[in-house]
Amino acid sequence: MTQSSPPAPIERQYHIECAPGDVGRYVLLPGDPGRVPLIASFLERAEKVAQHREYTTYTGWLEGEKVSVTSTGIGGPSTAIAVEELVRIGADTFIRVGTSGLMQPFMQSGDLVVVTGAVREEGTARHYMPMAFPAVGDIDVADCLRQACRAAGLRHHVGLSHSKDSFYGEVEPGRMPLAEELKTNWNAWVQGGVLCSEMEAATLFVVSSVLGKRAGGIMLALNQAPDTLNTLCSTAVEGMRRVIQMDRAAAA
Repeated sequence: MTQSSPPAPIERQYHIECAPGDVGRYVLLPGDPGRVPLIASFLERAEKVAQHREYTTYTGWLEGEKVSVTSTGIGGPSTAIAVEELVRIGADTFIRVGTSGLMQPFMQSGDLVVVTGAVREEGTARHYMPMAFPAVGDIDVADCLRQACRAAGLRHHVGLSHSKDSFYGEVEPGRMPLAEELKTNWNAWVQGGVLCSEMEAATLFVVSSVLGKRAGGIMLALNQAPDTLNTLCSTAVEGMRRVIQMDRAAAA
């Protein structure tokens, strides 16, 4: 009988420069590397473990569980890389922590949006699943984020985001060669009740689905003042706390 070789050890990941043991199974994902220390400040004993390109990672503790914060940079391609590499070293639950443009007239700057699904107007997820496949987050993660918003008495909405690849195609569509198409699509998303526009949720949801992992998202609409960013980050961490508590109760 031929003796099989032992599996190769999992090595430090090429882009995020993290290795097994560097991160927890629970990971918060801001886009901006500059926001990683802010989110990590709401964890216990958080320390920087890696910084490479757009990827900065801190790891700390929450409810006795190791929890990490990794920045993804802007857009789908770098988000997919981060999720792929984090999963390889043990992560299985993700919460996107981002800022977004508001899309509905009843919303106000500074509102929070718990994202349950996303319009797939981006290209990265097409390399994972056909466009007919929906970009949907994990319902339990979304519920934990909603509970965190309610417990804090915060203005928030629950629903869909619009994920796109071009920031300026959204904010300055009139100067683009495809101006009419961009405006028509935008009006359709608004009429369909989409709440906010950002650049990562659809990719996160589809990649997580393909890899069999959980993902959710919470967005801050427009206002990026320090106090509102603090509220966004603390609420995201509180949502993750509730996910941990939920998992612990289910395992008991």
